[in-house]
Amino acid sequence: MKNKNQNKKKIITRRGLWALGGFITISGAVYFLRRDIEYTDIARGAHETVPTLALHPKAGGAKDLPIVTHQLDDDNPKALEKLNKPRIVILGGGWGAVAALQELHGDDYNITLISDNNYFLFTPLLPSATVGTLELRSLLESLRKIVSRVQGHFLEGTAVDVDLDNKYVEVIAADGKDDDKRFYVPYDKLLIAVGSTSITHGIEGLEHTARLKTIQDAMTIRRTISSNVEQASLPITTPEERKRLLSIVICGGGPTGIEFASEIYDWMNEDLVKWFPKILREDMSVTVIQSRDHILNQMAAEISDYAEEKFSREGINVITNTRVLRILKDKVIYKKKNPIEGEPPFGEVSYGLCLWSTGIAMTPFATMLAEKLGTQVHKRAIQTDIYCRVLGIPDGSVFAIGDCATIKNVKLLEHIMDIFEEADEDKDGSLTFGEFKRCIKRIMKRYPVTKQHIGELVSTFNKYDADHSNTLELEEMRSLLGDIDKKMTQLPATAQVASQQGVYVGKLLNQLAKNRDAALHPFQYNHFGSLAYLGNTAVGEFGPGYKMIGGLYAQYLWRSVYWSKQVSLRTRINLSIDWTRGALFGRDITTV
Repeated sequence: MKNKNQNKKKIITRRGLWALGGFITISGAVYFLRRDIEYTDIARGAHETVPTLALHPKAGGAKDLPIVTHQLDDDNPKALEKLNKPRIVILGGGWGAVAALQELHGDDYNITLISDNNYFLFTPLLPSATVGTLELRSLLESLRKIVSRVQGHFLEGTAVDVDLDNKYVEVIAADGKDDDKRFYVPYDKLLIAVGSTSITHGIEGLEHTARLKTIQDAMTIRRTISSNVEQASLPITTPEERKRLLSIVICGGGPTGIEFASEIYDWMNEDLVKWFPKILREDMSVTVIQSRDHILNQMAAEISDYAEEKFSREGINVITNTRVLRILKDKVIYKKKNPIEGEPPFGEVSYGLCLWSTGIAMTPFATMLAEKLGTQVHKRAIQTDIYCRVLGIPDGSVFAIGDCATIKNVKLLEHIMDIFEEADEDKDGSLTFGEFKRCIKRIMKRYPVTKQHIGELVSTFNKYDADHSNTLELEEMRSLLGDIDKKMTQLPATAQVASQQGVYVGKLLNQLAKNRDAALHPFQYNHFGSLAYLGNTAVGEFGPGYKMIGGLYAQYLWRSVYWSKQVSLRTRINLSIDWTRGALFGRDITTV
């Protein structure tokens, strides 16, 4: 009897599972078929709803080019309603542009994003893509999907000029160089976030080098490394040629160059030795040429020392205080700044791959705008005020953020008399601690960049009270402001700065949409820390005094931070899959 009941339960359970499986299958089929019908219905009759001016733009402007006032996706009532909204045009698709897009209120503006790529690239993880640790598409997110969150438009093209009088941006289509591929996009507010290019320092032979700023750069490097290793594996390759093919030279000891060297080292020890002849590992070399005293010189001295010691143990050759003179097709020629006695001042190292990673310069569009304004004096970036508005444009309608821009620092000494007279409340020619405290608060509110250079108020007051009178006279205050001026430097060209500026400008524009006369607060940069991967570990510094120097946990903290900074769930899942696949099966070593 007991067995019959058990068999009956099994039969019922089996039938229930079959029924559930059938229901799920049928429901899934109906769902996908219904989606196809819905998508077909959405597209049906689209030509009838697209505005005529979107299909046939009117020409105008100084160059008599088509003016894109309407777009092909202005095919619904909500989009048509937004044609009457103020127009925001964003140039670029990097950190600053995407951060601004994520912050803007789509209902307040008619937003158009113009970029020469239709994707956002997560640049901090780009070195990982050069050796297959991460797949290239795991670092990309569609700009069209990001723009759709604010019901905006996307145009793939390159901004080449701007008509400041008529407020037109001249754009050339991404696939064309002829005049018939040029058009104008009108704007009320223009946000320039076009990034930067690599600085050349006038070095001869840079055409022989690789860069690491775009996804195409990562693809080229990966293909070159794989191809060189395969050539080095051939029996007919001479020992000298094999060593050259397997030599990687990195010009620049900043985060990008160091992380690339670390990824190469991991690949050599985890994949090269496993799948290629062992002789290749002995012949392979990595050389870093740095013009400064230390690598990672943007970070604390302890971190630089740790990185150099780790590279020394691992056999990565680091040459500091050295300037690259010229780059030939197969070797780099350099000069030591301060050679040791008996050491030749000149040297050379052959290479199969040379990476150039030594700072930034202005893009053609940024250079064009600076020259057009005439008042711009900075040679490597567009100067802006403390609200990220481009200097030299009276109506404040043009903003610039990220690598292409720099905020012009105020010189406090130029305003010493005004500052001192306002602070001297009792007009006795000196400042008490209370007057000094209130004065400093006003300075930090007006010029937020000074906050990190003033320090603790009591110790600062005592330090500059040279005559120990418990007051600060004019000359003592002059000394304090002069030291603050010396400490204030330009913000670093990092994704963190660009992202914060994008968020700031997005909020500022939202504020102006509600109230044109609203009181604006200046941009204030908050440094949350710096990270660098060093090969199965990482280093970093977070806030004042806290440093992360090596350890297994550091690698996972580094991954966690960048995982959390992704702009979509899709890329987070892709990163997780790539890291898991690499741990289980190793990197992909195919040449594509």
